[in-house]
Amino acid sequence: MPDSLGWRQKFAVLIPSTNTSVQPEFDDMRPPGVTNHISRIRIPNIPLHNDADFERLIALIAATQDEAVDSAMSCEPDRLVLGISAETFWDGLNASRKLKAQLHEHTGLPVSMGSEACEAAFLALRMKKIAVITPYQPVGDRNVTRFFEEAGFEVKRIKGLCCESPVKIAHVSETQLRDALLELDGDDIDGLVQVGTNLAMARLAGQAEIWLKKPVVAINTAIYWHALRGAGITDRMSGFGSLLEQH
Repeated sequence: MPDSLGWRQKFAVLIPSTNTSVQPEFDDMRPPGVTNHISRIRIPNIPLHNDADFERLIALIAATQDEAVDSAMSCEPDRLVLGISAETFWDGLNASRKLKAQLHEHTGLPVSMGSEACEAAFLALRMKKIAVITPYQPVGDRNVTRFFEEAGFEVKRIKGLCCESPVKIAHVSETQLRDALLELDGDDIDGLVQVGTNLAMARLAGQAEIWLKKPVVAINTAIYWHALRGAGITDRMSGFGSLLEQH
């Protein structure tokens, strides 16, 4: 007999312990028969004032990630879903592919993660020229730009919000995100993307598509869409934009 609640899929969702946005946003997008099982990567809520601080954060995540992965495996999940953003872009396309291969080899599970999910979303939405919102310091923005450009996309503009700590990322308001979208928009882009999984933007992105009249991809939406479609689940979910509604 299958799992009584997760009879279609059980997702093991890996997030930093400081992240308070992935779990509620993923649960809002969850169709019947799919369950999300959160495993937290234990990290401190360190100050983020410069590139060195941000690089330290990436190292802290990498150091304790395997422990969180192994903890999640005990519920016998069907897929590993990374609710982490910066790590998946770090050091470009080849490093991202290597990270996915390592996680697949370690768990034996299919893996969905932000970098590849965004890439797939851009292809589905026919986005070639993009603008990007991040919560990162400049070093994070450079790694995001590197990944997207190595994957064949053109980053016209990127805005890093330089959030002061991992927890503070979730404190960015919809008003701030809306203002950033309006600042980045232009006739020279096909769509916009928000990275940084602790920025809560899934519903706002769907709303913004109406007034910007172009695709707006929130990374949590892209990750969850990638996980669902990768599992063969084609339910259309309303309220989160064209990606989940039409693709």
